[in-house]
Formats: sequence, C-alpha cells, structure tokens
Amino acid sequence: MIPKDIQYYKFCGYGFLKNLRFFDPFIILFFREMGMSFLQIGTLYSIREISTTILEIPTGLFADTYGRKNSMIFAFVSYILSFIIFYFFPKFRIYIFAMILFAFGEAFRTGTHKAMIMEYLKIKNISHLKVEYYGHTRSLSQFGSAISALIAGALVLYSGSYKIIFLGSIIPYIFALFLMISYPKELNGEIKKIEESNILKAVFGNFKNTISNFLQMFKNSLLIKALFNSSLYDGLFKAIKDYLQPILQTFALSIPILLSLGDKRSTILISITYFLLYLITSYSSRNANRFSKKFRSLAFAINISFILGIILTISSGIFYAVDVKVLTILIFVLLYAAQNIRRPMNIGYISENISSKIMATGLSVESQLKTMTIAILAPIMGFLVDSFGIGLALIILSCFILLLYPVIKVKSNR
Repeated sequence: MIPKDIQYYKFCGYGFLKNLRFFDPFIILFFREMGMSFLQIGTLYSIREISTTILEIPTGLFADTYGRKNSMIFAFVSYILSFIIFYFFPKFRIYIFAMILFAFGEAFRTGTHKAMIMEYLKIKNISHLKVEYYGHTRSLSQFGSAISALIAGALVLYSGSYKIIFLGSIIPYIFALFLMISYPKELNGEIKKIEESNILKAVFGNFKNTISNFLQMFKNSLLIKALFNSSLYDGLFKAIKDYLQPILQTFALSIPILLSLGDKRSTILISITYFLLYLITSYSSRNANRFSKKFRSLAFAINISFILGIILTISSGIFYAVDVKVLTILIFVLLYAAQNIRRPMNIGYISENISSKIMATGLSVESQLKTMTIAILAPIMGFLVDSFGIGLALIILSCFILLLYPVIKVKSNR
C-alpha cells in the first residue's frame, strides 16, 4: 500500500499545478488565430523540441551534479517567461524565442522530477511500488489537465480570444515554483562534489563523473530498446495529439444545435471533451499497475500497448478520411487513455534497468529521444495536413512508426 505522507501530496500537487496549462486544449487553434499554417505550427513545435533536445543532456547532468531541486526551480522560471512573451508579443519570429524559453523549462524539468520521485521511493525503501506510485501522481496531473480544460474554456469564452490562455497559465506556475522551493534537500539525489581550488576544474570534474556514469548505461541492451520504445511512441503521440482540436472545431460547427452560440460552440465542445478526456486519462494512470499485472511481464504489456496504440492511430486517420468524425474523436480519447497507461509502465521498466546515481540523466536521455522524434514528425505532420488533410497524415505517420516496432520491441529482464 502506498504511504500517503506530506511528500506524497507535494508530488501530487506538483503534477496538478504543472498540468494547469490552459493553452493545451487550444494551442493549435491559438496559432491558427494568429494566422499561421499547419506547417508553421509544426515548425514551431520542431524548434521547441530541437531546443529541448540540445538542452536535455546538459540540464540532466546539471540536475545529477548540482541538485534536482535547483533544476526544477529554473524550469518554472523559464516557463513563466515564455508565457509572458506568448501573450504580449504575438509574432512568429518572437514566438521562436518563446519556444526556446519553453524548451529550457522542459529540459530542466523532464526526467528530473521523475528521478526525484524514484529517489524518494529508494529512501523510503518502497521502490517496488514505483509503477503504482508514479501512476497515482500522474493521475493527479491528468486531473489537473481536466480542470484546466474547463478554466481555459471559460477564459476563451470571456475574452473572445485564445490569447488569454497564456496569461492565465502564469498563475499556477508561480504556485508550482514555490512548491519546488519547499521540497526537501535529500531529493537532490547523490551529489559528489570534487574539492578543487579552481572552480572551473571543479565543474569539469563533476560533469566528467556524471558523464562516465551516463555512458555506462549504453552497455545495457534492454535499456536501449526501452528508451527507443518509449520515445518513439510518445513522440508520435505528441506530434499528432493536438490535431484533436481542429477535428473538434470542425465537428462542433457541423452540429445543428445551439446555433445561437455561433463559433462559441467549438470552444464549449473542446472544453467539455478535454475535461472528460483528462478524467479518463487520470483513471488510466492510476490503474496502470493493474493493467500491467494482467500480462505475463511488464515488457509484454509495453509491447502490446505499443501495437494497439499504433493501430488506433491508423484507424483514427481512416475514419477521418471517410468523414466519420465521431469515431475519430472517440479513438483520440482512447489514444490519450492508452498513453497514460503506457507511461507509468515505461518509467517503471526503465528504472529497473538503470543505476539510481544517473536516474535523472537516463530519464532525460529518454526525453531527448522523444523530443527528437517530435522535432522530425511535427513539421512533416504539418506539411501533410496542409497538403492532404489530417486523415492521410495520421495514416502515413502511424504506418512509418509501426514499421520500426520489430527493432524496438522490449524484452523481459534477465
């Protein structure tokens, strides 16, 4: 049974506040309102992911060498600055800088907080509960996203513009910043300082030790396949997930009800859909451990969920292409649920095959591979949508990832 102490609720609080990103349900529609093509949107996504990729390993090393808590504080400061730019300076070129700042936040945060959770479980001698524990904290993240969708919808309806969602997102992130400051120092992980009179030599020595540990994990074939299995699937999902927004918008405008609301129909439908969607994903995360136990091994569960997820993605493209948007929307909801079942399992499998000393670095590498996948797929997806529509774009991208499955199929621990 999971011990629910103060730190447990802090982890859950972090997940809740971190996911109060009011822009998430409307991000593509926001960029479209700014007059951008899908290719330009994909390009901004790619810039964000490339920037994150470049920063992932150095920020992961920073977390392992100088403390994960400080890394998380830097993350939220970067996020807040990016939100300010998105709200006050609505121009494509300036948005590039905002995306880079957002990437700083992602790079400092992604992998680091997971490593803090794993460190805490190790301190409390309950590492065997990692899948269930992480699933619980992630479920609060998804609940935060559900509440966020309703608040975002209210903000858009009140202001009449998608722009307000970035100003609103600053408030919960300020609270998250102070929450990070309250985390105990022991969650910084094992930090080995080198005594040197020269500060530059000390810095180099610290990074050299961490890099040495980092390179050791590439000798583990199980870990390498796990990293690619997780990152490729997650990369595809994140490259396509926001296209649910224009699908919902088109569907809402085709419904012959509430005609007096005009374009507000799409805002209401999107808010309600994302609210229900995140409630479902919250439940999925909380029950990831139960799902994995229904299979003979964690590795087998990961493989099955990979194949089913890709088949669902292809099906969504087919149904959209034949103009059955209701089924397309339902499949997207299932994809979100499947993603939140997979994620805790992936984290649990990776943590079984990596040293706790380089946990933040290893999970940052996984995130780096994922962001590289998004950086490649996002502009391709945007180009395909501009050229052929959402349906064919989903089919083409999904089939390509499915072809890679035999290479990244994971195996049970030896």
